[in-house]
Amino acid sequence: MAETTLHIAGRHYDLRCRDGEEAHMAQLAAMIDDKARAAQQGMAGMTEVRNLLFAALFLADEVTDLRRELAGRQEKLALETQDDDAAQAVEALAARIEKLRAGLAARATDA
Repeated sequence: MAETTLHIAGRHYDLRCRDGEEAHMAQLAAMIDDKARAAQQGMAGMTEVRNLLFAALFLADEVTDLRRELAGRQEKLALETQDDDAAQAVEALAARIEKLRAGLAARATDA
């Protein structure tokens, strides 16, 4: 296990993480720090716990927005895939109709 120190809202937090994850933990801490500082600016005099609560709420709000956006994109992609599938089906039907028309035309000329 590796040990690292995270800096969030002017405080230092020592913690352990898996070896090699120190940089990732620092990135996560920087995200939390940004939100905690934004909360501090908006509401001065908050306790540390309340400040971190608001930081967590801000991050949860962003995650929710991103999940909605992802769901919308996935839905759009699914519809596009359905459109592609429908277009292929129409093309296949058109080819069958053309083949049948050609067969009927050949029979009509033979008769």
